Amino acid sequence: MSETEVDVAIIGGGISGLSAAKLLTEQGLDVVVLEARDRVGGRTYTIRDPAFNYTDLGGAYVGPTQRRVARMAKELGLKFYKVSLEKKAILRFQNKWQAYTGLIPPIFNPITLMDANHLQQTIIKLSALVPADAPWKAPKADLWDSMTLKEFLDKTCWTNFAYEMAAIICRSVLCAEPHEISLLAFLWYMSSGQGPERVINSTNGAQERKFVGGSMQLSERLADCVKGKVRLQSVVVQVQQTDDKVRVRTSSGDEVIARYLISAMPLSLLNRVSFTPPLPSMKLQLIQRIPMGSIIKTMIFYEKRFWQDIDLSGQMLTDTGPILYCLDDTKPDGSFPCIMGFILADRARKLTALRPEERKELLAKHYAEVFRCPEFLHPVNYAEMNWMEEEFSGGCYTSNYPPGTLTRYGKEIRRPFLRTYFAGTETAAYWAGYMEGAIEAGERAAREILCAAGKIPLSEIWKDEPPVAEFEEIPFVPMFIERIMPSVPVFLSCALASVVVFGAWIFRCTYAK
Repeated sequence: MSETEVDVAIIGGGISGLSAAKLLTEQGLDVVVLEARDRVGGRTYTIRDPAFNYTDLGGAYVGPTQRRVARMAKELGLKFYKVSLEKKAILRFQNKWQAYTGLIPPIFNPITLMDANHLQQTIIKLSALVPADAPWKAPKADLWDSMTLKEFLDKTCWTNFAYEMAAIICRSVLCAEPHEISLLAFLWYMSSGQGPERVINSTNGAQERKFVGGSMQLSERLADCVKGKVRLQSVVVQVQQTDDKVRVRTSSGDEVIARYLISAMPLSLLNRVSFTPPLPSMKLQLIQRIPMGSIIKTMIFYEKRFWQDIDLSGQMLTDTGPILYCLDDTKPDGSFPCIMGFILADRARKLTALRPEERKELLAKHYAEVFRCPEFLHPVNYAEMNWMEEEFSGGCYTSNYPPGTLTRYGKEIRRPFLRTYFAGTETAAYWAGYMEGAIEAGERAAREILCAAGKIPLSEIWKDEPPVAEFEEIPFVPMFIERIMPSVPVFLSCALASVVVFGAWIFRCTYAK
């Protein structure tokens, strides 16, 4: 057992906690980072093996408008590569199969097209009304937070296609079913990610790029910036606060005495730590209501990149099977051919009882069927991460907000408690749930402490990040037809009105004297 005195103790050695540590160290403060795992990285997790070189089993993707992660990568000497999206993607929906190029699959049914466009434009407009830093201030926050996303889709969608596409998006970005989150939570997530087009798309979107060498390097190099200040396998079990200090105790009995504390662990896991005095009642109520998402991330490797030989990109979208969405995850030099797929929400909960080998066989059969290519039945390697069983994450990618949570308890997400400040990607305003959000939250919490210590003014806690040359931020501009295309009800009303007017004219022409 040992006792250490520092300026700031930080719980969590992921990107958020380490970003805070780097900033505070640069400002001359002494820090210590207490990480429960035997590694840094948190919800980014890169495994290395000669069989596949490296692979990311946690957070991996970055894209335009994620300026902090681009800036941090440049500072630390890390490089990105673009995800391969050449050739054709596959859409299998309601047993219909098609290969297509471009960002979205072609829709030939005019009613389906109108419905899908109306839903997309509605989500774009509504999410733009939600303040990313305070979603409870949205103009219809109480109404939107009183209903689930499923209830909204039931009222808005006329076709199964539009409904299922929205449901797949919900599962893919929040790792939850539409009935589990509020409409406000969904709209806020889209607003936080700079709009649904940016969140959903690969090209010019959140899944555009990856780190050469894996995303966990970001945390490893941040740890190098505060060398000797990171303590692994240090599970924090108790926090005692007084007027002038914080005493942090780990499960091994070690203690850290600090002037301030940053908690960068997932908010939903805070009840594992005993606080004296106790956390405020509303904070305790919040953390009981925000479960983490349910996900198993899978990587299946092959001898050859044979899908490209049949003009396929490796990207797939389907409404059935264990994997709804997958991408080619081959290394940028073409080595170690791989398909990355997420098992999400209810599917993850259903398949969590299987052994990894059983999941591998299930995925190989699924890919062979959806891609219509039997070579998918013969993988040479497999890796996965069941984040639901990860003790110090509790799930991925981030916390979910059921109806009533954001409007009643949302203000507690970032609110400090005595000398404790809160980081972690779920406390971010922009790109919450992503590596970008983790950096924003860590640096914001660090500046809150610098402000409390009298080193910076209040106005400097929140800082805008300038654009970076490495990431071209191309705006999404809707086409003219997308703007003027009517919804299904409007179209049907106009069609009915036209029939009535035409019928009346025929009647008049026929019977007029």
